[in-house]
This record gives sequence, C-alpha cells and structure tokens, in this order.
Amino acid sequence: MRFETKAIRLAHTPDPTTNAVISALHLSTTYQFDEVGKNTGYDYGRSINPTRIAMERVLAGLEDGEHCISFSSGMAATDALLSVLVPGDEVVSARNLYGGTIRLFESIYIPRGVKFIYVDGTAPDDFAKVITPRTRMVWLETPTNPQLQIFDIALFSDLAKAKGTSLIVDNTFASPYCQQPLALGADVVLHSTTKYIAGHHDVIGGALITSNAWWNEKMRFFQNTAGAVPGPFDCYQTIRGLKTLAIRMRAHEANAVALARHLEKHPFVKEVLFPGLANHPQHELAKKQMTGFGGMLSFNIRAGSNAVNALAKALRVFHFAESLGGTESLICHPTTMSHAVMTEEDRQRAGITEAMIRVSVGIEHPDDLIEDIDRALAAAQKA
Repeated sequence: MRFETKAIRLAHTPDPTTNAVISALHLSTTYQFDEVGKNTGYDYGRSINPTRIAMERVLAGLEDGEHCISFSSGMAATDALLSVLVPGDEVVSARNLYGGTIRLFESIYIPRGVKFIYVDGTAPDDFAKVITPRTRMVWLETPTNPQLQIFDIALFSDLAKAKGTSLIVDNTFASPYCQQPLALGADVVLHSTTKYIAGHHDVIGGALITSNAWWNEKMRFFQNTAGAVPGPFDCYQTIRGLKTLAIRMRAHEANAVALARHLEKHPFVKEVLFPGLANHPQHELAKKQMTGFGGMLSFNIRAGSNAVNALAKALRVFHFAESLGGTESLICHPTTMSHAVMTEEDRQRAGITEAMIRVSVGIEHPDDLIEDIDRALAAAQKA
C-alpha cells in the first residue's frame, strides 16, 4: 500500500461484532481474566490498550518500521531513549536541537553522570572526531529546530555502524510523509506526535519507531514500567489526524514555499532559512533524502526584540504561540519561547538571535498569510 492508503487503512480492521469500519475507542483500564493466568492478551490499560495498538500499528507502517512504542509526550519518548544510559555513557549530538531536549539532557541526565558532546558542524567527520568507545548514541534532528539544518542520515548511519553506536533521528519537523529515516539507516526515529502527526493542536503525544529488536524490547519495557503512556482518546485523535497527514503536508509545504519566496524579497528580512529554497546550503541534500520540504521555516529580521514584539502584536491570521505542525499558522520567537531554557551564550553558538522568528506554516490560504506577515513586518519596521 502507498502512504496515503496506509495512513487510513492500517489503523482499522472491521469490528468483529458490528463490522464497523472505524475502530472503537477503548476506554477500559482493566480486562476480565477467563481463569487464573488466562486472558485475551489484555490485562491492564497502562500495559496495553486496543486503541493505542491501532495507533502504533499505523505509525510503524508509515515509517516503514517494525515496532512503534508510544508515549504521553515527545519529551517522555526522549526520556525513554535516554533511560538506557548509565553513568559514564556519552551522547554525541548536533548542537542545533529543540530547547526542551537540551533541558532534559542537561538538567536530568548530566547530574546522573551522562556526558553530552555537542557538535557545531553537519558533516559526519565533525562527529567522528569526538566519538569514543563510551558513545552510546549519535543524536540528530533533521531538519533542525529552528535553524532548518539538514543532516545526511545515510552517511551518519554509516558512521554510527562503524563506531558501534546507535543513530537516533528526531523526525518531528519533517513527518513520516516527507522523510523516513529508518530507510536511510537510522536505528530509532523519534516523533513528537503533538506536531504534524496529530496535526490539529489538540493532542499531546510522542512515539519511537524502530526495526531494531533490542531497542524495541528496551523501550517497550520502559513504556510499561514508567507508565508515561498516551490515553485512549489521545490515540484515537492521533489516528484521526494521521488520515489527513499526506494532504496536510502537501498544503503545508506549498504555503511554506510561497511564504519563503515572498520573505526572501522583503527589505526588512535579512535571511530566510528554508530547505526548499535553492539558496539553502543543503537544498540538494534535502531534495535527495526528503520527499518534501515540510512546513517549517525561520527568518531573521533587521532589528531586535522591540521589533519582534511589534510584529507579534500586529498578527491577525498567524498566532503568536509555541508548538508547530497544526492546521493553524504559528509564529514563535525562539529566544523567549522554544529555546528560552538555553543560556544566551549557547543560543549565540547555535545561531539563535533576538531577531530570529520561527514559522509553522499552516494550511490557510497563502495570500492571507502573506498579507498578514507583510502587515506585521510593516509594524516591526516602525518599532
């Protein structure tokens, strides 16, 4: 089956009692045993739930993976991956990451004795120089948040295998529709399903997808033992969102391309960061490893925080809000929002300035988005 068909059909099998086309929402937290030690495979809702299984089945299929393990948030999924680490272990990571990921690394796992090494470059050789026998993971976002850098997943997979470590790829910005890291050699794919997968700014969730039996066993055990599982209704809503992922991503991308090209020509915009633009330094790589450029872009204006505040207040179609990947267009100021947890020095090293604005381009009419951003930029210029 092709992607669009899998997104709709993999989650559903006709109900054996009614032949209902849509799978049921199972809310029960407990299940009856037939006798001592004998049940239908279901015992307790933290451990297993039919609606959650349906969601995991479709997510695994869309990433062409064998296993999906879902969690109550993207950060819970991130924590599950890090749970395998012990004092003295190392993670080699790209410096450009979501601020919440860095906070988890540094506030929770550094005190536990785990070492994180951040690499500024995007070439595998930059990472190879700092990988040691203690390195348990190479950690990437691609595209990155919020700089939209692209990493060559296949080359990093070769590096990880040569060094005897695991490659973790956060695929949240791209979604399974635009990029499939497992096919390029990643060991585990991470998603905040809150974003493009659910797609409507109304569900929090996370997921890990893998075809590696060791990772599946460890993550499934952690999911049940730690218990940060998504509720049945969240899973049901996520399944519903997945059905339109392909058509939403096409609309997100078309709008993002139109907006990025428009912003390139605006005199108050210093720089536009979007892999779909020919002048993006990794445009050709994005074309090679992605089936679409996604709906995320960032740009830098020619002024600081006062101008950003004026821009935010002038918005009428965009929402000035955190998060991303939903039907509504959002504008975020990374310095004070998504990456506020970083120190000023670390933000500067990562290329995040006061003048940077991150855009999650929704599926509204592109002309309305362009008119709104022009109005907001005009207000910013006057600030």
